[in-house]
Parts: sequence; structure tokens; C-alpha cells
Amino acid sequence: MPVPHLTTALRGPILELEKRILESMPAIEHWLRGKWQNHTVPFYCSVDLRNSGFKLAPVDTNLFPGGFNNLNPEFLPLCVQAMMAAVEKICPDAHSILLIPESHSRNIFYLQNVAILQDIMRHAGMHVRIGSLLPEITSATTIHLPDGNTLLLEPIQRKNNRLYVNNFDPCAILLNNDLSSGIPEVLKDLNQIVIPPLYAGWSTRKKSQHFSAYDSVAQEFSELIGIDPWLINPYFSPCGKIDFREKKGEDCVATAVDEILKDLQEKYTQYGVKEKPFVIVKADSGTYGMGILTVKDSADVYKLNRRQRNKMAIIKEGLSVTHVLVQEGVYTFESINQAVAEPVIYMIDRYVVGGFYRVHTGKSIDENLNAPGMHFVPLAFDTSCVLPNHSALPDSAPNRFYAYGVVARLALLAASLELERHTTVRPDQTLTTLQS
Repeated sequence: MPVPHLTTALRGPILELEKRILESMPAIEHWLRGKWQNHTVPFYCSVDLRNSGFKLAPVDTNLFPGGFNNLNPEFLPLCVQAMMAAVEKICPDAHSILLIPESHSRNIFYLQNVAILQDIMRHAGMHVRIGSLLPEITSATTIHLPDGNTLLLEPIQRKNNRLYVNNFDPCAILLNNDLSSGIPEVLKDLNQIVIPPLYAGWSTRKKSQHFSAYDSVAQEFSELIGIDPWLINPYFSPCGKIDFREKKGEDCVATAVDEILKDLQEKYTQYGVKEKPFVIVKADSGTYGMGILTVKDSADVYKLNRRQRNKMAIIKEGLSVTHVLVQEGVYTFESINQAVAEPVIYMIDRYVVGGFYRVHTGKSIDENLNAPGMHFVPLAFDTSCVLPNHSALPDSAPNRFYAYGVVARLALLAASLELERHTTVRPDQTLTTLQS
């Protein structure tokens, strides 16, 4: 699947970063292998990156990734191999898995993702059925997909602390539901393995906790290859007790914006960056690009109109925003046909299995691209992120994708550390132990 020509406004620091990553490949891979001997890798993960030409950094990490339908079909064998490794590590005797998706009965694109995920697991040797949490799914329901395939949704039943669907008693539950609205009672206290663990959902997890973990990972990695950690790490600060509608908690946000903008200006001056620094204010949990605001001056925090306040006050599932993450804004200078683009990297277990570009003609280089828009176009990578070309330039497609894969795996490692902090067990214990 060819990708249209991608143009990037090249800057000195990012070329040097890509060169350093390429030269340090043996040390990087050895370092990462050592980390996975001591830490439990999340089952699967997607990471949103931004490439500003002078910086390459993750801006969001999703532990219940949708969008497998946007990956290059040629990478299906990579996905299947990685899925085999993930299942064998967590539940070596697993042969039947109940997949529980989001409650998006009308989102055909998401349901195509579910179908691809089911297909990957079937190719990995699993019996897979799909159990729906939707109350209106009271009997087996066939969904027809645009590609001609179908998806069978079945009502979940619970008995003796086990979930099952008709004539199917699975040995493990795979969630593709981020639990934004809380943990349903039906999922609690099961005697089946649940992956990812329930505490990985957005009802428990916070983005600020993830980036705190990423901060330590980026620092250690930067020392390993000899770079300024800022080149791969966005500044951030959490703020709690926020009520945008009642204008409560604004001082915390404005102060954080001021501090980050000041630090950013120093870095921009150091690296000769001419652009104006900016900050993203977003809900400290949740997905789907809701509750996000671009800010270039702390005074803007106090000037939000009613529509902006309402937009910031509510996220997915109609939940109120009470905590926000104030995060360094990372420009994206990647574009396809004059539309801004950002890479999204997908991993199963510790393996990068592909990615795609999120493209939006209705957004600018300093805005969130994970937003509704008729021009949103996912463009699958035509080269995997695992085969750099050492004889090519550092910014050639295979090498740039390898750099993307490295930074995404740093975010994956941070997610591992983040989840360990939610438990009281040793980090070398397995995920099976964590959930027993």
C-alpha cells in the first residue's frame, strides 16, 4: 500500500537525533531487551507522536488501541507473530478468548478495527468471540462492514465469576474498551485473566502519571545515546480541582502555562527555533480528542468563551473534567498534500507491528489532529518500523520509521512502569500474577 510523498520541514536537531538513534541501534535494542526482562510489557499499545523537525516526542499513549484497520495489510504477519508472543507470555494455555469492544454500535470504522483484531488473534491460533456490553444486544447480532466482512456481537453472560457467551467459556478476556466511564460490575472479581488489567482503564489511569513515568525513561535513554532529553520529551504539569464552567482552578492552569512557555522559550532559543511556543491543555484521562485546547498565552485561559468552556468541561461518555494535563505543544511539520500529519505507532507485546499517519486538512500544525473532520485520512506506513537502512540517509523513510518505533517503545516502557505503580507487587511478577 503506497503512501503519498511525505514532506518534512527538516531542522538540524531532528536530523542529529535520527542519526544518533541509527548509530546507537545495537545499544538501544540491548537496553530495551534488558528492560523487558525486569518489567511486564503491556499487551498492546498505540502511541501518538509529533515530529516538529527539531523534536520527536510522544503526546499520547493508548493501552486499548483502536485503529488496527488502518495498518498496512502487508504487516499482518508481524501482528500475528507478536500476538502469539503476547498470548504465550500471559496465558500459555489460552485457546479461547472473549474480546470485549467499546460500545460503539454505530461506529463502523471502529468495528472494522475489532474485526481486524479478531482476525489477528484467529491467525495466532485463538478461538475468538466478541461479547458486547451494549444493553440492546440481547441476542447474537450480525454487523455488516463496508469491506464485505461481518462481525458477530453476542450478549455477555456471567456465571460463577466467569464471563461467557452462548456455548463459549473463554479462558481469558481481552478488553478493547478503555473503561472511560468506569469499570462495569460484570467485569469485577472474575476468575478469568483480564487483559489489559482493569486498572489500565481511564477510570483509574491518568496521563500525568504516564508522562511522569516517561520522564524517567526518557532521561535514562538520553544518557544512553548522549542526547538532550528534551528532544524526545514534552514538558508537562498536572492540575486538579478544575471546573471550566464555573471558572474554578484556572489559576493553576495559567501558572502551569506560564512556566512551560518560559522553559520552552529557553529551549527554542537554544536550538534556534523561530516558531512561537505553545501549550496544550487537555483532560488528564480519556481519548477521542475531546477536552483539548491550544494555548499560546496564559491570559487565554481566562478568556475562554462559553462554547470553549463547555467543550473543555465534558469528555467521552459525558464525563466531567476535573483534572487536566498542561503539556508542551509539539508542532507537527509533517504534511501530505498540504495537510498536516502525525504518525501513530502500534505495538503488540514489545514488538512494533506498524503504524499510520493521521492526516487532517482542517487542522493546523499546532492543533490536535485526533478530532472529527471529514478530511481525516489514515495513511498506512509502507515500510515497517523495524528495518532501518544503515546505508541510507538518517531521514530516509526506513530510518525515520525506525526512530518512530524507538520513541514509541519508550512510551510503551513508560506505560509498563506506570501500571506497576498501580500495584503493590514486585515489577518482575507476571501479568497473570498481577491479576490473580
